[in-house]
Amino acid sequence: MSGKEGGFRKRKHDNFPHGHRREEKDINSSSAVMLSFKSFQLELDTRHDKYERLVKLSRDITIESKRTIFLLHRITSAPNGEEILMESDAKLDVVRQKIKQVAQELMGEDMYQFHRAISPGLQEYVEAVSFQYFIKTRSLISIEEINKQLIFVAEDKEEETEVVPSDCHNKQHRTWSLKVTPVDYLLGVADLTGELMRMCINSVGNGDIDTPFELSQFLRQIYDGFSYIGNTGPYEVSKKLYTLKQSLAKVENACYTLKVRGSEIPKHMLADVFSTKTEIIDQEDGLS
Repeated sequence: MSGKEGGFRKRKHDNFPHGHRREEKDINSSSAVMLSFKSFQLELDTRHDKYERLVKLSRDITIESKRTIFLLHRITSAPNGEEILMESDAKLDVVRQKIKQVAQELMGEDMYQFHRAISPGLQEYVEAVSFQYFIKTRSLISIEEINKQLIFVAEDKEEETEVVPSDCHNKQHRTWSLKVTPVDYLLGVADLTGELMRMCINSVGNGDIDTPFELSQFLRQIYDGFSYIGNTGPYEVSKKLYTLKQSLAKVENACYTLKVRGSEIPKHMLADVFSTKTEIIDQEDGLS
């Protein structure tokens, strides 16, 4: 049987004994091509390490922002809301210190090259800071106001410890800033509606009947604003529109129950009634 009929064709180097194949030419490590590739390798490794550091910082920002949101939900049942607001200010300051580290990492870089690494943390921060702002003012914080809080000036101690090249010494304070993109702002506001829906249910459970009607009007304004964007905006924003509509429906359902049957149902049972109706709405949306 020939080699072709056997199904396996001999390879080019099979005639050479094992370990005695043709020696490849030595690569000149000092050539211009190799030096270029080494510089590319160093640049890519540096960029990858920075990306991983930003992912870790974004995860820390997300965790601290969620803790701030959980704290702010206690304001519906706390006897003294000022203490909770002061504590939330301290927690948000910790979050901003993390964002400051992100701004320092991105100094001199194109932020959009690392946007996917920091976007989840920025969205969660927008949700937390807008939730606190609503509790204080009953209005929506603007993106300009958020970005104004993300301008950081180096303190004297930081300037002393920071290693600066000799030709960069000056008397001016160094500043870092990070701007929240419009998409991150919209996604954070869309997530805010879910927290406002929970705040509505908690308020009713504590006997507060006025807050649900305030929240319903506010959520309706946000929904109308997102409706102008519709499917013409980024995919993530249009996807959030469905969740926003669900939150609005639950709050409006709570207001309807308060208006029609509020006098019939005891206050301590209102929250249970809303929870049951909320589950029914979720099941109907799932069937559709």
